Amino acid sequence: MFKRIVTHADLDGVISAAICSYHYGINFLLFTQPRLVSDAKISITREDIVCDLPYPLECGLWFDHHEGNAEELEYRNINAEEIPGRFELKDSCARVVYDYFIEQDKKMPDFYAESVAEADIIDAFNYKDIDDWRTETPGKIIDATIKVKEASAERKWEYLRNLVRHFKTRPIKEISKMTSVRKRYRAYREEEERMLEQIKKEISFLPRDKDHKIVILDLTRHNRRPMLLKQLAYLVHPECEAVLQVGNLYQDKTKTNDLTFSMSLSLNLNKIEHSKDVGDIMRSLNLGSGHPGAAAGTIACESKDEMLKVKEDLLNEIYDRFIQQ
Repeated sequence: MFKRIVTHADLDGVISAAICSYHYGINFLLFTQPRLVSDAKISITREDIVCDLPYPLECGLWFDHHEGNAEELEYRNINAEEIPGRFELKDSCARVVYDYFIEQDKKMPDFYAESVAEADIIDAFNYKDIDDWRTETPGKIIDATIKVKEASAERKWEYLRNLVRHFKTRPIKEISKMTSVRKRYRAYREEEERMLEQIKKEISFLPRDKDHKIVILDLTRHNRRPMLLKQLAYLVHPECEAVLQVGNLYQDKTKTNDLTFSMSLSLNLNKIEHSKDVGDIMRSLNLGSGHPGAAAGTIACESKDEMLKVKEDLLNEIYDRFIQQ
């Protein structure tokens, strides 16, 4: 019936794929990024199960939880409820998949619940504060290992396939203690120190932002895509309310004039009442979408001059809308 699982190349996509693989006995996996599915760069058929990605032209089952993907369906006059599978606004796609099979009275290992709970927190970036975010958990350890830079894409996909196999058969705590995982985690910690030092050099603020509400990480000067985790900026400026990263899109490792924006709220805002919603900002500017606490988007630019003008305008527009919320 189904022959392949096409899933997002992150922890949520891995756990979603593991649950589907368990129930359908599918071991043929393809890991990818949302943009490649949106641009129809990947051939997907009715023999595929798609997890944590935009809805393709067709597929056998579709599982997702991103509000922006639901809005795209509405724009295309497609009813999400009529698509085989399930769409729900949950903290993670893994939660959507897990609940789908639970409601069908499908049996699965009890330890799946803990893996899904960690996916909920990590994918929604749902931490109490910065200290909570920095506290090690099995899920965060494994999530970090997925972010380790690989010498080749093939090695990355091999590691993700192995993770899917382990999540099918082992509790998340056991997986996090495996030798292969701990080795990659040590490599990540070393890489994180390098990223933190680079972030200190990249940080800036808009001239209008006298109170340092939004940390700006402008990576457009780089000819190669730097590997950075923008959330590390909170360790440098814990007083900020959000981090906004802007950079160029790359095609086949070649820098383009198109821009990508990624924004997240400070975890310190979780301690107070507020109405900030960065996903709404991305949607209102027709850039992309996301969750209230984290969102991303892209915009095409024909030339470098246009890119610089669009970047300046959008950074200021995003700031204005953030302050007005």
